[in-house]
Amino acid sequence: VQLVESGGGLVQPGGSRRLSCAASGFTFRTYGMSWVRQVAGKGFEWVSSIDKGSVTPLYVDSVKGRFTISRDNAKNMLYLQMNSLQPEDKAVYYCKTNGVHWGQGTQVTVSS
Repeated sequence: VQLVESGGGLVQPGGSRRLSCAASGFTFRTYGMSWVRQVAGKGFEWVSSIDKGSVTPLYVDSVKGRFTISRDNAKNMLYLQMNSLQPEDKAVYYCKTNGVHWGQGTQVTVSS
């Protein structure tokens, strides 16, 4: 199983960023997937999840209306579109299966 995130970087407050997660080594379309983030020096925070059929995405309250999770089962890809980014969104973002597999993370920094 391999999960590889990309798309992190520096963005100004109010800006947007799209994270991608390339999945391989398992049957992606049969797994629910999630994004989790970790602020430096703090624990992990669940951000969003999407079921295998993209029917009912879920979000932590702090990102509702700003972030959108999506997936392309044909391409084995998971995405997180992040809009109206705020400094408190600065974190390492990880994609994970709704199991035990995690990617290596991608850093998102929100700063002017």
